[in-house]
Amino acid sequence: MEGNTRYMQRPIIAIIGDGALQEGDPRHAVARTMGRALIEARYRMICGGLGGVMAAACAGAADSDAHQDGDIIGLLPGFDPGAANAHVDIAIATGLDHARNFLVANADAVIAIGGSCGTLSEIAAAWQLMRLVIAFRVPGWSGRLAETRLDDRIRYPDMADDRIRGVDTAEEAIALLATWLPRYQRRHAGIPARRA
Repeated sequence: MEGNTRYMQRPIIAIIGDGALQEGDPRHAVARTMGRALIEARYRMICGGLGGVMAAACAGAADSDAHQDGDIIGLLPGFDPGAANAHVDIAIATGLDHARNFLVANADAVIAIGGSCGTLSEIAAAWQLMRLVIAFRVPGWSGRLAETRLDDRIRYPDMADDRIRGVDTAEEAIALLATWLPRYQRRHAGIPARRA
């Protein structure tokens, strides 16, 4: 069975981070710049659809002259699509609460900006799902995990330097996507049964 090749013409990149982050925080500007950069580089963006880093990234994406309707996807934890921030083009109310983090983490790549335990769960899920993970070197879990391997599993046997890739700027993140996303194409095939 052939896959949908049209889909990969515009990969979907997740931006994750602290949902309670305030506008004056420097990470807010980082998220806004990153969201805009993704759309200008012709990626689509997905996030949790709410506030903080998510709202900042969505606002930046919406500000891009390259933005098209449908470029900004919000996977909401609750049942009300109206809870999405004002810049989300497609709001999907999952009703899954924290479990929706696993859906966000299954994007083609994940970019983390700071974050606390929710962000940590998304990073861990992305690692398990064999996704490319890019982490900004800012306060929070992204800064703590940048340039590390989350565990000892061999996700890509042909890639000895597989790790969470650290960045300081949106330009660096876009360059890493261009370089590494084509190499991170494996998809999780399920947890293998282990027999005693």
